[in-house]
Amino acid sequence: MKTVHDMVEEAKGHIQEVNVDEAKQAIADADYLIDVREEDEFHAGHIEGAINIPRGVLEFKLSSEEALADRMQKVVLYCKSSGRSALAAAAMKEMGYQQVVSLAGGIEAWQAADQAVVTPNLPDFE
Repeated sequence: MKTVHDMVEEAKGHIQEVNVDEAKQAIADADYLIDVREEDEFHAGHIEGAINIPRGVLEFKLSSEEALADRMQKVVLYCKSSGRSALAAAAMKEMGYQQVVSLAGGIEAWQAADQAVVTPNLPDFE
């Protein structure tokens, strides 16, 4: 029986990962930078220019959003530490997306390399 760790390792064997330095250029060239973390994680801080599509709904959004339908668009994915983005990249590859990369180490690696994150100013309703 596979564990989630096994699934992530298997996915990483079939996708392209980029390190932080490579990611800077990949992000600059990308049509989409997608943060596949949950909404609360995204709002706690994300890479500038990212859109939030949580991993659990990614395939559904890709199938229903016309802007995301082009399988030749350049896409960079990231999550907290690269597990969810690896699974997401593998799913996108299986769906026919040709130019998808995952940020190795996720936003944790990004922040460890002293790269900026954006923290939106949200109203407090409490």
